[in-house]
Amino acid sequence: MARILLFNKPWGILTQFTDRDGRPTLADYVPVPGVHAAGRLDRDSEGLVVLTDDGRLQARLSDPRYGATKTYWVQVEGEPGAAALERLREGVLLRDGPTRPARVEPIAAPPLPPRNPPVRERRRIPTRWLAITLAEGRNRQVRRMTAAVGHPTLRLVRYRVASWTIDGIEPGCHLQIGTV
Repeated sequence: MARILLFNKPWGILTQFTDRDGRPTLADYVPVPGVHAAGRLDRDSEGLVVLTDDGRLQARLSDPRYGATKTYWVQVEGEPGAAALERLREGVLLRDGPTRPARVEPIAAPPLPPRNPPVRERRRIPTRWLAITLAEGRNRQVRRMTAAVGHPTLRLVRYRVASWTIDGIEPGCHLQIGTV
């Protein structure tokens, strides 16, 4: 039986259990031996990290060929118009090749606690929240996609991996959902 934990990663935490530079890691928040992250989430991103002791489940969640989807709540600089949203939906050409099509919808600001440190704000430049759902997970992909269409990411929160979400899990906390 696989052990599965859902962790709501705060900003500034590395998605690994050790760091030779002494930065905060999963070990500071998840005192459960034998589990590993199914995929990564950048240090400057927040949200859901699935941890498991099952290598096959880890691969099914992180390898794009299995098609596990991930939904991100993304605060971008500016107000993306229809053309920018369509480019994100169709796939964006990045230096490492085109991205797969994505589901992209403008959303109201989600009910998130303030980030520490706060996201930079500019009085004259509005921001917009998007829900972006991907079935792949390249390095810093969402950030690179939004920048490619002229709307840099200011805050990125992974809300969902497969059918699991951060609902009810406070930042810095984890929930063991049992075994499968």
